[in-house]
Amino acid sequence: MKKILGVALLLAVICLATGLYNPTFFTLGNVENLLRRISLFGILSIGAAFVIITGGIDLSIGSVICLVGCLLPWLMVEHGWPVWLALPFVLVVATLLGLLHGLLITKMRLQPFVVTLCGLLLYRGLTRGLMDDQSQGFGLGFTGFRTLATGKIELGDFGLPVPFLLLVLIGGLAAYILNLTIYGRYLVALGRNEQAARYSGIRTDRTVIGAYMMCSFLAGVGGVLFVLDLNTAQPSDFGNFYELYAIAGAVLGGCALRGGEGSILGVMIGASLMQVLRNSIRLIDFIPDQLQFAVIGLVILIGVLLDELVKRYAARNP
Repeated sequence: MKKILGVALLLAVICLATGLYNPTFFTLGNVENLLRRISLFGILSIGAAFVIITGGIDLSIGSVICLVGCLLPWLMVEHGWPVWLALPFVLVVATLLGLLHGLLITKMRLQPFVVTLCGLLLYRGLTRGLMDDQSQGFGLGFTGFRTLATGKIELGDFGLPVPFLLLVLIGGLAAYILNLTIYGRYLVALGRNEQAARYSGIRTDRTVIGAYMMCSFLAGVGGVLFVLDLNTAQPSDFGNFYELYAIAGAVLGGCALRGGEGSILGVMIGASLMQVLRNSIRLIDFIPDQLQFAVIGLVILIGVLLDELVKRYAARNP
């Protein structure tokens, strides 16, 4: 809880400082766009959190987004698939990729870093080959379907983005799974000590496989929402570095890379911090946009260092 409060305080400080420097930050249009971006990346961070809690990592999130984001309009526009068939199909494909990751890690005893790094290269390469490196999109059609990502609920002058409602729903379900189910308890126990969890009778292989399947499924959901929002997907760069934003949001939100720790609320706050930082850099004109990644990387490093120092202090002063 202390870590969540710390990240929330940092988020509030950055929002206030940016708003004071540039009032555009608090305009309704900017807040709406910011909430939409937070929602899309927050969904990815929740998926990454499940894997990180087990002590694993998934570097293929961005490439899964690319595959799903290009495959969906390709099937619907180029091949005439209806929405009710194409949407479940691409989400099943994403989930099966997670199943493949889990099986390779648990049954073949391969390192998660290696498996998902190969996935990062493989899925993007397959997408580029399948699409012949051509951009995919919905054009002027499927406007009703696209409201899943572009729609908003009017609350006076403010429009609450539909993806934010999806984030709240997914976040609520994820928190329930993690905190109030046996599977969630097994997940945390596995991350803290895999050998002890196995000796306790926990089917650790199934637990790990389930985590990677959830991560890839939510990456697929993210891919669908991103392509609906942007209405275009270029196989060569769609979803690039999105896995880093997802992992960074989860880590900033309290998920320890060594496993065994994590909070869905913290992850959502961490993902919010990442997107607020990106927005702030664009609005603060004395920070060049080219330094965006450098600033974000520095903030993440400082956050992780402070977290480690706090933990060491707490351990010495119980």
